[in-house]
Amino acid sequence: MFFERPNSSNVRSGWIEVICGSMFSGKTEELIRRLKRAKIAKQRVEIYKPKVDIRYDEINVVSHDENKITSTPVETASEILFYAGDVDVVGIDEAQFFDNELANVCNQLADRGIRVIVAGLDMDYLRHPFGPMPDLIACAEYVDKVHAVCVKCGNLAQYSHRTAAETKQVLLGETDSYEPLCRKCYNEAQKKKDVE
Repeated sequence: MFFERPNSSNVRSGWIEVICGSMFSGKTEELIRRLKRAKIAKQRVEIYKPKVDIRYDEINVVSHDENKITSTPVETASEILFYAGDVDVVGIDEAQFFDNELANVCNQLADRGIRVIVAGLDMDYLRHPFGPMPDLIACAEYVDKVHAVCVKCGNLAQYSHRTAAETKQVLLGETDSYEPLCRKCYNEAQKKKDVE
């Protein structure tokens, strides 16, 4: 879906778009695509990511396909309000790693007439809602759930199955620690873990 702000200086209607799904589903790729389109349309764009996410780059938002866009790493959601000045569009990646104030921050930005585009995991590796994502999904005008491809059977995948032994909720990793699985394959993998 494309949601471009009308090209009129009198129109300042903000909204929130959420792009969610499992790992390897193209969330960041879609975020970057929307932000680049906004820049082509000469809109003022600012991008933020959590400072903790340094998997690909300390500054840039980078997709698994290695597309990237410059961002500002921040510690807390409220910092975004401090940095977001006179902009038309705010992009936020890896939203699940932010504190629970993120939905409030996004609402404040949208209330100021800013288009807010947020990407993040909707569930953790145990299929539990992840961080501020449920609140963001509830208050967003637009929600797109994207899917990966199950590495076991080729069906649509919506779960991020953790292959590493770590049990804490946040574990930054890639294909060395996670694989996308469909419901059936996820349940089979979990049963296998329980037996081991």
